[in-house]
Order: sequence, then structure tokens, then C-alpha cells
Amino acid sequence: MTAPGFRPTHVVPPRGLPAWEDPDPARPTVPLDPLLPVQLVERRGDWGYIRCANGWAAWVDGRLLVAVPDDPPAGGGTDETADPRPVLARAEQALADYRAAVADLAAGALDGETFESRTQGVRIGLVVDGASMWVYDVEEGRWLYGDGRRLSTYATDRPVDGTDDTGRAPTRLVAPEGER
Repeated sequence: MTAPGFRPTHVVPPRGLPAWEDPDPARPTVPLDPLLPVQLVERRGDWGYIRCANGWAAWVDGRLLVAVPDDPPAGGGTDETADPRPVLARAEQALADYRAAVADLAAGALDGETFESRTQGVRIGLVVDGASMWVYDVEEGRWLYGDGRRLSTYATDRPVDGTDDTGRAPTRLVAPEGER
């Protein structure tokens, strides 16, 4: 479920990203998946407080987030895909494959190791908000924005500016709000 008013401002780098409960390396939490769309809510030095579409929030090394355009791309770009249906069909098939593996696991037909093997490499990303759609194109390694008629590249997992996306922790701590 998408949190009301969620609009991604960044995506997680291609290798994923460690996350923390507080801007403190001693309080790690669940790491973020590669290319996950997030909303940067606050900055404190190198730290960034992000929120995910499902409302979950954490602190990350804000320097490593990949910014996405402020607005969905306008039509006419050279990297447009004329028809969104093939990308949607691939996402639908990946979801069906994953759903079948989950059903087999729940029915006891798979053990955990086989489930993990069967789902290895499955990658699905889709956000639909009225007429607007963001879909992850696994074959091209990019998020696309669609308006129902066409798709345009919204963000990519290819390095654009040579930034380091190794998932390292922030190196500088900041004082709490009242102590600055």
C-alpha cells in the first residue's frame, strides 16, 4: 500500500543501501533494496531521512541516493518506449512466477532453499497512481514513467556521475537538533 502523498524524490543505488533507525551507525535496521523509490524527507549533514511508499522510514547515507527528476519526463525524448504493454507484460509474468513460488512454499512443496533459488533474480517494481505509472524495466535496468500511452525513462541504475554506491556508512555524525 502506498502512503498518501508519496512521491519518490530518489532511488536507492543499484547495490542497495544500509539503513539505520537513527542517524547513528550503532543502530542499524533492515537494508534497502536496490533501485527502491524513496522520498527524501530530511537532511542532517550526510544523513538523509527517507520514507518508502509503504510508509516505512529510516536514516541512510543521503550522499548515495540517486535523485530522480522533479516531474515525470515530458514526451518527445529519445529514450521513449512507444508502448507500455510489453514492459507491463514482463512485470506481470515476474509477479505470476513469484506468486507461484510463494504458493508452492506455503503448500510445503518447496523448502526455503529451493524457494530462494527459484526466486533468484526476480525483480519487480510497479507503482500505479491514477493515470500515472512507474514501472521497473528489468531488461534495461531503469525505472520508466508512463501515462498509459507511452513510457519515458524516469531513473536508471546505471552510474550517471561516477558516484560511489558501495553502500558505505556515513562518516560524519551530527548533533541532535537542540545541540547545534
